[in-house]
Amino acid sequence: MIVDSAAYLQGRRVDVGCAPQDFARLRAAVARPDQHADGERGFVWVGLHDPGQRELAEVADAFGLHPLAVEDALTAHQRPKLERYDDSLFLVLKTLWYVDAEDAVETGEVALFVGEDFVITVRHGGGSELATARQTLERQQQVLSHGPSSVVYAVTDHVVDGYLKVVEDLQVDVDEVEVSVFSPARTDDSMRIYTLKREIAEARRAVMPLREPMRRFSSGAVSGIAEEAGPFFRDVLDHLNQAAEAVDSLDSLLSTAFDASVARLGIQQNDDMRKISAGAALVVVPTLIAGVYGMNFTHMPELSWTFGYPFALLLMVSAVVGLWVFFKRSGWL
Repeated sequence: MIVDSAAYLQGRRVDVGCAPQDFARLRAAVARPDQHADGERGFVWVGLHDPGQRELAEVADAFGLHPLAVEDALTAHQRPKLERYDDSLFLVLKTLWYVDAEDAVETGEVALFVGEDFVITVRHGGGSELATARQTLERQQQVLSHGPSSVVYAVTDHVVDGYLKVVEDLQVDVDEVEVSVFSPARTDDSMRIYTLKREIAEARRAVMPLREPMRRFSSGAVSGIAEEAGPFFRDVLDHLNQAAEAVDSLDSLLSTAFDASVARLGIQQNDDMRKISAGAALVVVPTLIAGVYGMNFTHMPELSWTFGYPFALLLMVSAVVGLWVFFKRSGWL
């Protein structure tokens, strides 16, 4: 569906007075030189959410979008990338949001078609809505005056801010895992560590490939992106690098926590074996004594001794107490 479509001139949204899907009138409005002081054209921003094939085809026909890029935008599940088709750019971003109850990083996708006088955003998934980005941009006339480049900046900035929020939520869960691993209580954190590492890998697949397109935007190396917008993209790149470094750091912390968890589990198992062995010794020694005194041979020493039975019991108790004191001082019990 078409979430919103609008025409922008001189850094402001203008009321064209037409239906959202009347793309011809929208483009005609921004193409009139009398609407702009220096004769430059404005641009149209059309936002779609999970469009169907027919709906996206209508947009593609109206704006002359390349069929390969349209196919990628329709099917989604693309790797973050930047490609040029004829005189337009095609940018794919992964959106991220965190479901804390499930320790899960959910992903969506935003595809941008950027032309001389238009930007088409195609969003897939339930997270990272772009209405906030549009409203924020419309309040910044100076930024919006950069044309389609301003929309690319607003969308990428909004998406990357979402990455930082996800990283913050992951940091909380990683801290919880570290506390649990090194707590006095006996815990098994291996499953949660694996789950978090898998979600961090999901975040890495969104963050890392986007660094190169942002670097190119910030350096003014992409035709179709205004050079004066470079400082804004450098800010996005800085935040993206922060997210990338945080992702690497969290992954390293989880690997260390997993190694510590495995080592601690081995120590606990050794400690358990010591206690089991000590407990077995406390039973085996008196059993040995009872076994010797229960053989009943005719010429067995102390067999006819009046104090033989109390002596055997005293010997068993003494052996058990002696072993218990020894094991206690050794830390086996």
